[in-house]
Amino acid sequence: MNYHVVGEPAAVREVMRRTGDFAPTNALTSVVPLAPATLRILSKAGFALPPVLASATGERHRAVRKVVAGFFTPAKVAAVTPRVRALARHHISATASALDAAASHPAALNPAPVDLSLSLARHVPPVIMAELTGQRNPPLGELKTWSRDSLELFWGWPDAERQIELATSAASFYDWLRGEVNASRGKDSLYGVLLAAGLSTAEVCSLGYFLVIAGQETTSQLINTALYRGIGLGAAGWQELTGADGAVRHVREVLAAESSVHTWRRSALHATELNGVALPAGAEILLELSGRHGPDAQPTAYSLAFGHGLHRCLGAKLAELETTVVLQETAAGLPDLELAGPEPGWLRLLSFQTPRSVTVARSPR
Repeated sequence: MNYHVVGEPAAVREVMRRTGDFAPTNALTSVVPLAPATLRILSKAGFALPPVLASATGERHRAVRKVVAGFFTPAKVAAVTPRVRALARHHISATASALDAAASHPAALNPAPVDLSLSLARHVPPVIMAELTGQRNPPLGELKTWSRDSLELFWGWPDAERQIELATSAASFYDWLRGEVNASRGKDSLYGVLLAAGLSTAEVCSLGYFLVIAGQETTSQLINTALYRGIGLGAAGWQELTGADGAVRHVREVLAAESSVHTWRRSALHATELNGVALPAGAEILLELSGRHGPDAQPTAYSLAFGHGLHRCLGAKLAELETTVVLQETAAGLPDLELAGPEPGWLRLLSFQTPRSVTVARSPR
């Protein structure tokens, strides 16, 4: 796919503001064409993603957005802070025990490091998302597999053979989700409220399919990067993150430089012009949300990582809060961490990135 890449922050905001010229109709389209065998697997599962939120426009989009936003108001997000902190401390305590056990193992000259992406980062966001929306999650292992497979299917470059595996996973996820949507009728939960507002089952499934992923997987990815970069600062820098100001500043620097959602797509609705460049109707546009702010960028540069305008992420404040609290609590509860082992591999998809592991050990005392 040939994209017209827009990286300058002001131009990215302009594209997102010009909703009459640029639309998110391609936001959830697979980066590579799906093979016929892949499409058959999805079709057999009744897999459908009608435009509802991320890929929708117009008054219907605004109405749905208003309903969903009611579950993520600033007051509700602020109210979950103690819960986020308690969950973080619980998993930090378990991580500390694992580190102690590894360090004290008599047969280990070089104790096996602990992976914070597994022991900590993946645990908090799904619980908070479920509590805010009133919708339960599948078992954590399945949730993570389904989420990562769907991200790769739609934003990766899988070959035909790999697509079969990913589509089978996506079909299982969608089948589980459809059952949850149907079970939500008449309930005061997110899916129940959307159904009561007149959305079809397919529309609620479409919204839920990526909201489940965005509400936890991309935040876990952001936590991974914040932890990895924070521990990499060294002992003195790591301890600065125990304070609220230091933790907030660090998370916002990560968001501005290498957010977990670092690009997003738009499509030109008709022939138009952007910064003197003529774009034909249907032009595919790739917006760089992160990584293009210089050292003298405005303090709000981080916010573009969550989009801009009518499609700004509804969970922006929640993702920042969760990442900041987990980072702060980890720096306070595990002050003697150092990165261990080789450099981690990174997940690199068109619109998503994160270190695949954050392996740590206790530094020598």
